[in-house]
Amino acid sequence: MTKGTTEGTGAAGGARGTRDRGGREEAADGLRRTLGFRDLVVYGLLFIAPMAPVGVFGTLDAKSHGAVALVYAVATVAMAFTAFSYAQMVRVAPQAGSVFAYARKGLGEGPGFVAGWMAMLDYLLIPAVAYLFAGIAMNALVPSVSRWVWTALAVVLTTLLNLWGVRAAARVGFAVLAMEIAVLLVFVVSALVVLVRDGARRDWLSPLTGDAGFSMAAVLGAVSVAVLSYLGFDAIASFAEEVTGGSAKVARAVVFCLVLAGTLFVAQTYLVALLEPVSSAELAAQPGKQGSAFYDAVEASVGSWLHDLVAVSKAIGAAFAALAGQAAAGRLLFAMARERRLPKLLSRTDSGTPRVAILLAAVVTLVAAVWAARRDDGMDHLVSVVDIGALTAFVLLHASVVGWYAVRRREGPVRWVAHVLLPVVGAAVLVAVMAKASGAAQVVGGVWLVVGLVVLAVQGTRRTAGRA
Repeated sequence: MTKGTTEGTGAAGGARGTRDRGGREEAADGLRRTLGFRDLVVYGLLFIAPMAPVGVFGTLDAKSHGAVALVYAVATVAMAFTAFSYAQMVRVAPQAGSVFAYARKGLGEGPGFVAGWMAMLDYLLIPAVAYLFAGIAMNALVPSVSRWVWTALAVVLTTLLNLWGVRAAARVGFAVLAMEIAVLLVFVVSALVVLVRDGARRDWLSPLTGDAGFSMAAVLGAVSVAVLSYLGFDAIASFAEEVTGGSAKVARAVVFCLVLAGTLFVAQTYLVALLEPVSSAELAAQPGKQGSAFYDAVEASVGSWLHDLVAVSKAIGAAFAALAGQAAAGRLLFAMARERRLPKLLSRTDSGTPRVAILLAAVVTLVAAVWAARRDDGMDHLVSVVDIGALTAFVLLHASVVGWYAVRRREGPVRWVAHVLLPVVGAAVLVAVMAKASGAAQVVGGVWLVVGLVVLAVQGTRRTAGRA
């Protein structure tokens, strides 16, 4: 492998590349540039999952008084602020560390470490949730095999694909993503046929206006849950050093992935809300029915065959959502280790793949996922803590845009709307979402932050002593 030194990056910069023996561009630090625009979108959509609303549809329908499609439309706009800030900063620091690199550029070393540390909580635990979901789904299909066994098998399979290389994993991921989208299209066509033949169970505008009167407060309350369906599109930025064609391609992929996911979410929730046989008030009164509301509506209106097809698709899709998350986690650990914020061993690459970092991410997610799979309340414990880390990192991302463009003024004249207003609004939205999070999530996030600050302080002390 060609060796070299990492070069500082600016708006149009990046790590200086070389060519390997196969003619492929390879970054100076060992990451190989093999990904195209399609590959980036595949990783983003895999992590999000095209049918992510399936599991939370009932909860959102109850919270929003039936205006579930509007909830996702508003959530897409809310997350667009974050996508825009990613597109701004990936041009400044097209590096594997994503928000860790951006916060270092815009805010300094300390905030950069905090951003990476908080993002690490999200990147390590979201795959565990996805693995657990796959294990539960497979256990329902094959009850003779314990769900923790299915969960562990999913971790092993996807880890092997990630160790094989980012390009190979992207190819397999594309096939899985195509399957998920095909199932989604089958659902859309089947739902349209039923609606044309039998009519809608609710008013045609109710997914946008509510089935029992419109309430903006109810919609905004549901948005605080819906934005969590989008976590993962940001993982695209983690592959900035492995994409051909420059950082502009990463920026386009981030925005495109968010818009496409939002469109899919609005469309499927609009249709299933029209098929829903019970009112949002009934779902609110019977929380036990909320988790299966999407499946129940599909089975009641279309048939059990589509119920089973969607369930199998979600099982497979969840495992490969975890694959994308694990790959992103590996890049984050690699980038932080390269900057000596984590053990140097994690910065090693082999044939352009940060295998040591990926293996560590796999071990952490394996332990968390199998532990949760062996507990009846395991899913609740994991879900309650995975989002605070990402949302905190997103707030620091928005602050980085303001810091780099408006405070440090490294890119010429300040564009006040793009560089100040939009990031500030985006950060305010995220703070409001975090305020709606569960108490357990806030406590775990706070503890993780305190641990990170202690680590940062120890590192600062050691560096000061080393210079003395």
